[in-house]
This record gives sequence, structure tokens and C-alpha cells, in this order.
Amino acid sequence: MNPIQSSRPTVRFGACRRAAFALAALTLSVGSAYAAAFDQAPAKDFGGRVMASGLVVPGEEATITGRGFQPGQRVTLSYGGEKLNDSPYVVDDKGGFEAKVAVPKSAAAARYGIAVEVANPPAATTFDLKVSPVVPLSGADRYTVQSEKLVPGVYQSDYSAKTGKLFATSAVGRPPVTQSQLVKIDPQTLKVEAAITPAQVPGRDDNRVYAVYGVGVDDENGNVWVTNTRDSTVAVYSQADLSLVKQFDADAVPHSRDVVVVPGVHKAYVSSPMQDEISVFDTAKLAALPGIEVKSGKRGEKFGPMSLALDAQNGKLYTVAMNTAEIAVIDVKTDTLEKVIPVPGAVSGAGIAVDPKSQRAFVAAQGTDNVVVVDLSDGRVLADTPVGAGALNVTFDPVKNLVYAANRGAGTVTVLDTDGKIVANLDGGTFPNHVSVDGKGNAYLLNKSRGSDDPKGDRISRITAK
Repeated sequence: MNPIQSSRPTVRFGACRRAAFALAALTLSVGSAYAAAFDQAPAKDFGGRVMASGLVVPGEEATITGRGFQPGQRVTLSYGGEKLNDSPYVVDDKGGFEAKVAVPKSAAAARYGIAVEVANPPAATTFDLKVSPVVPLSGADRYTVQSEKLVPGVYQSDYSAKTGKLFATSAVGRPPVTQSQLVKIDPQTLKVEAAITPAQVPGRDDNRVYAVYGVGVDDENGNVWVTNTRDSTVAVYSQADLSLVKQFDADAVPHSRDVVVVPGVHKAYVSSPMQDEISVFDTAKLAALPGIEVKSGKRGEKFGPMSLALDAQNGKLYTVAMNTAEIAVIDVKTDTLEKVIPVPGAVSGAGIAVDPKSQRAFVAAQGTDNVVVVDLSDGRVLADTPVGAGALNVTFDPVKNLVYAANRGAGTVTVLDTDGKIVANLDGGTFPNHVSVDGKGNAYLLNKSRGSDDPKGDRISRITAK
């Protein structure tokens, strides 16, 4: 027998035997390690939550807070397997912790899934750290902006083409809300011409009023519709003197948000992120009509309608999903859901506007700080434009063919063309909340306040391209 050949099986066997012994030892070692890990009982009824508070941008520190932990637990954060804290955060006697995490300048604007590893006793969870884009101010020289103080707690506005007046809502604080106003504004001077405080909610002893939030004008009947979000209902006021025409019963629309009145069909449509339905009302009879179910195209998901946008020319109503990154298209003649269009790249959709001519929708998404341009004919995403933290509301000006996006967190209003290209990024004051247009080339921005002494808070601004 060839000595070389005869020796090979011996060598192979010896190598295999040594490898087998090593593998067995490793298996025992790993098994022992696993066993030791599982000797630690997990935390019972773990309810720990971690979140980032405030605006987070590249090059700055993020404030991270934890709540609902057990005192003495140790918390380690990591991303992509890399630890973000040198030593574990120790939970205080109230079950919380607060820490700072440095976000490098090189970090891309995105949502980062952060792993939360907990010890003593063990548990685990995750949270999203949203790093927002920094979009520099630009184009101010191409716009005329006039601003005036309005009333505390401004929310939304809508323009009456028939009377040439602007109507705005305001509400201050959390329930019980006792300070709220519906105001009529001269759009030329931006001065308040009339204001009322809604009636108190009956059966309560805390002075709570039917606070007003969303607003939509009804020029056919000379009325203004408002949403009473905190009381889950709607109300109708006269444009002439702001007197109450009708207060609908509580719980008519759960957490009512936006209201749009559609001329010609004598109907008002109200969105609610708390239900998969658009509520409908007869604007002539001031009565509720059957609602329109809005089903998500994603199995098992809830749509959650937010803002509303009307294409009066084509008889279509559009709403954007808070939960599922979708657009719903409704035929206002038949009150039927026509189709649902996915919006890739949008998280927590909040605002929507539509250009009837180009058949494009513009979606403002708070969770991704962007405006996504969608071709309504085939659902293609034509542009995905970062505009700034907390993109909340968006509107389309058909006179100048411009899109205005109010970015609450960034404190800006971004002006885009219909291709999604930024043409200006303007100072929007404190917490820009809503933008409306008058069909004459003017946009009206409402921004909220950090407090009663905020010089840039609770304003109305008229923005006009030069």
C-alpha cells in the first residue's frame, strides 16, 4: 500500500477526532452559557417605555427618557449591535431615567430602530429615534410676508370666497378647555373683525366649552362648520355674526379633526383618526348622513383619516392615513370609497393637498419630516422631499401652482413646486400649525405659541409670492 495514501486516512481521522472533541467542548461551553442566561427570570409585567423628546438633528444631542421601569434596573441602548452608552443607565426610584445620546453630524435624517436591553431583572424593548433633516432658510427675498398677533391657541383657518373673509379657530390647553374662540378676520389687514367664545358644555361644573379646532366655510348657506375635537362632535355658526346655528350632540364624530364643505352637493365631510370612517352631514338640513367606511389596503391595519383635501372640479375628496401611509379617494357624488393608494416613504401622514390639473397629491408626514408627491392616476411616487421636522399640514395654491407645507417642529413653512422641488423655506414662527389659501395667490399661515410672552407665537401671516 502506498505509504502516502495509507497515511492520509490516519491524518484525517486524527484531525476529525480533535475537531469533534473541540466542537463537543464548545457545545458544552455554549450550552452552559445559555443555561446561565436562562437562570435569570425575566421581569414580570414589564411596561418600560423609552422615547426621544424634542427635536433631534445631526450634530446635536438627543434627550432620551425612560418610564415604567422597575427601580434599579439597568438599561443599555444599542443600534446595529453597537452600544450607545458606555455604562448602563440606572433606573431611579420612580421607575425612570433620562440621558443624552450624541448624534453625529454624519447621521442621515431617518428613523433609527434602537434596541433597549434591560438587566436586573432582564427585559427588552425597542423605540424609534427620529433624526430630522436640517433644511436651511431660503428664498425670503421672493416673498412678501405680513404677520399680526391673533388670539391664543390658534389652530386652523379657511377663506370665504363669497364674503372675502377669513375664519380661524383657537383653543388653549388640555381638557377641560375653557378658552376657545372662533374669529372672523380681514385678510387685508389681518385684524380680527369679530370673535365669539363657544357655549359651555352642559352638565359640567368645570366651565368647559365646546372648543373649536377644524374649520370649513359653507358659502352656499352662509355658515362656518367647526370640529369640537375634545367633545367628539361638530358645530355650525353663521358667517355674518358668528352666532350658533347648531351644536351637534356629543360623540357625533369621535375625536373630530378636519371638516370640508363641498359646494353643489350640500354636504360636509369630517375626518376622525379614531375611526375608519369619514362622517357626512347634510349642510342644508343640518343632519347627519350615513358615513363612508375607509378601509386600509393593508391587512389588519386601521387607516385613521387625518386631513382632508377637496378636488371640487372632479368631485373627489382625499384623505391621508395617520397609521398606514395611504391616500383614500372618495367620490362625493356617490359617497363611496373609490380607491386607496399607498404612499411609500411616508410615516404618520398628517396633511394632504391636491392639484386637480396635474392630478398630483402632496402628503405631509410627521414621522418622516417630508412631503411625498404622488401621481393619482397610477400611484407612482414622483418626489420625496425632506422639508423639516414635524411636517404637519400642506395646501396647494392653484394661482401660483405652489405647495405650502407647515413644519411644526422645524418652525418653518416650505414652499415647493408641483414636482416637489423646494423653491423657498421661510421662517414660520413658533410651531407652524396650518396653511390655507384664498384663490388669489395668498397663503395664510397660523402658528402657535410657547407661552403668552412668545413674540413669535399665536400669529397669522399672509405669504405672497412676488
